Amino acid sequence: MRKLYFLVPGTKGKFACGGLWAELKTVKLAQQICDANVVTYRQREKDQLFIDDVLKTPNLDKAIFVISWGFDVPKLITKLKGHNLIYHAHSAGYGFSIPANIPIITVSRNTLGYWGQKSPHSLIYYLPNQISDEFINLNLSRDIDVLVQARKSSTYLIKELIPALKKHCKVEVIESYVEDLPGVFNRSQVYLYDSAEYWAQQGVSEGFGLQPMEALACGCEVFSSVNGGLSDYLDPGFNCHKIAGYSKEFDVQRILNVVKASTTITLPEQFFAEYRTENIVKRLQVILGEVNDFFDQKRDFTSEIKDLTKMRIYRLKAQSLMNKVLKRIRG
Repeated sequence: MRKLYFLVPGTKGKFACGGLWAELKTVKLAQQICDANVVTYRQREKDQLFIDDVLKTPNLDKAIFVISWGFDVPKLITKLKGHNLIYHAHSAGYGFSIPANIPIITVSRNTLGYWGQKSPHSLIYYLPNQISDEFINLNLSRDIDVLVQARKSSTYLIKELIPALKKHCKVEVIESYVEDLPGVFNRSQVYLYDSAEYWAQQGVSEGFGLQPMEALACGCEVFSSVNGGLSDYLDPGFNCHKIAGYSKEFDVQRILNVVKASTTITLPEQFFAEYRTENIVKRLQVILGEVNDFFDQKRDFTSEIKDLTKMRIYRLKAQSLMNKVLKRIRG
C-alpha cells in the first residue's frame, strides 16, 4: 500500500473551514489503513510537511498525492505531473476537467454523479464524510427552540425568518466556532439550515452538508435546503422538512408547530451507519486497494479511451444527425 500525502493549502488561519476539517478527518481514517500525512503547499507550518520538501524525497512512485482544494486543483495537477494523484472531490461545479489517469473519490453521491458524467473514463469512488461518534441523542431537556448557524445561511433566513420566529419562541444564532456542538444540538428542538443561496454565489455545489446530519443524530427536527450533497440523505416529509417553502408565513407556521409539539425525531442508528467510522474505514480500504492496483499496472497500458471532449461531443451529435438524415432519404 502506497504512502498517502494529503495536500491542503494550510491547516490554520484563513484556511480553517468545514472542508479542511473534513479532509483532516479523512487523513486520520486513512492512517488506520496505511502511512498517511498532511502536506501544506501555500504556507509553511512548523509541525507539517511542505510540498517543495516532499517533492525532493526519493521513491515518490511509492506514494500517492491526494488533492482536494477545488480552486487549486488545476495548478496542483500541473505541479505534480508524473506523480500518482487522487482527486478527493468535495464540491462540484468548478469547471475544470480531471485527466483519466487520476482516480476520483467523491464525498457524496451528488458529486459522484457529477464526475461520472464529466469524467466517464476515470476510476470514480464514493466515500462519504464521517459523522463523529459524539453526535448522538443524549435525551436531554431542550431549552433552545430554534438553532441557526449564521455562516452559509441565506439572507431570507437571517433577515426575515429568524426575526419572525423570535416573536414567538427562543431562537439562538451561532456566529462563531462552538467547542461543544453536539451539546448545543442536544439542547435544541429545531435546527435551521439554508445554504442554497451561499453556494449559488460561490458557483459550486454544497459538497456534503454535515451539520444537518449531525443535528439529526442529536435528535433535532431539521428544516433545511436540499441542494447539492444534502440531497444524498435529506428526505423532506420523512426525516426533515424543506425550508423556504414558498412563503415566510408558511415556514413560521410549520416550525412553530414542531416547537409546540415538543417532540424530537428519532432515526435508527442504521440510518447513520453509512457515515460512521467503521463503514468509512472499510470502504476506504477497498478503494485504496483498487487505486494502488491501478497505479501498479498503469505503466503497462498502451492505449487510452478517447476523452469526451466538447469537440468529440459535437462530432457525435453531428454524426447522429447525419444518420437520421440518411435514414429518412433511404426511406
